[in-house]
Amino acid sequence: QLQLVESGGGLVQPGGSLRLSCAASGFTSDYYAFGWFRQAPGKEREGVSCISSSGGTTNYADSVKGRFTISRDNRKNTVYLQMNSLKPEDTAVYYCAATPAYSRCRTGAMDGWGKGTLVTVSS
Repeated sequence: QLQLVESGGGLVQPGGSLRLSCAASGFTSDYYAFGWFRQAPGKEREGVSCISSSGGTTNYADSVKGRFTISRDNRKNTVYLQMNSLKPEDTAVYYCAATPAYSRCRTGAMDGWGKGTLVTVSS
């Protein structure tokens, strides 16, 4: 059974950095694309970034380009989201999700979701 567990969230000041991790288990994650999504209070969930199964293809929402970096370590079954230059508007619950098709990550049609980790950017 596909299981995803996010970690690394917390409180950070504007301009700071955090690295989120997503540990995958219960399936052969090497063959899956992964995505990070977020949902701010009172807003709809939005896609942040996707990475292909090989790690060779990535994409980012315009709002995080140049500040966030997605990566994966298939030996550890873990996907990361390095977040730099954080802004108050990045405050949200961040979710990791997986899909066997990278194209589906772009539309948010994922096969499994983690429970999320809260990121709060505030002084």
